[in-house]
Amino acid sequence: MSGAPHTPEAVPEITVATGDADETRGLGARLAHLLRAGDLVMLSGGLGAGKTTLAQGIGAALGVRGRVSSPTFIIARVHPSLSDGPDLIHVDAYRITSLEEIDALDLDSSLDRSVTLVEWGEEKVEALSPDRLEIQVLRPHGAVRAGAPRLDDVRADSQRSAGSATEGPVVDLGEVDDGNRTITVRALGPRWADVDLGPLGTGASHRQSGAPL
Repeated sequence: MSGAPHTPEAVPEITVATGDADETRGLGARLAHLLRAGDLVMLSGGLGAGKTTLAQGIGAALGVRGRVSSPTFIIARVHPSLSDGPDLIHVDAYRITSLEEIDALDLDSSLDRSVTLVEWGEEKVEALSPDRLEIQVLRPHGAVRAGAPRLDDVRADSQRSAGSATEGPVVDLGEVDDGNRTITVRALGPRWADVDLGPLGTGASHRQSGAPL
């Protein structure tokens, strides 16, 4: 029995900073060029972080039918390929609370011939495949567009106007958002062991590493 210490296997990882929605979609397009039928992609991040924006870039570059949008009320939507590429299965698992509900979607039956992209899938769909991309989309705390109202002022106005239909201005939070995102892609399993994630950082600020398992 060997007494040599076990060295954790490195997980390919890259972190990319995007400055607006178009740059986030551009990252999605670059991701799509790495994807093939059978791939599982998990997207995590808070509400409004930009998961669906990233998914839109993936869908457009894969050449599938229909604009990718949040499938919250449908849970799973199939976007057929318009060419000879794989279909895109877009899943929103936000309202799914049990593994039984995941099983009922029967995602494993289409996994081999599609790219399966799951938002809010952490601790729910990992069993579908040991080979997957885990992508975290972060919106920097307090990030606001230059010249926009301060978020503290927006919250105060919202609280003041909560009990009145006439008091306080209406503020579009989408206009407050400056669009900056930090997106980390982790590639797990043998499928991704030799795949270079470097092209994902093309034209963007990025940091690449191999994180231990």
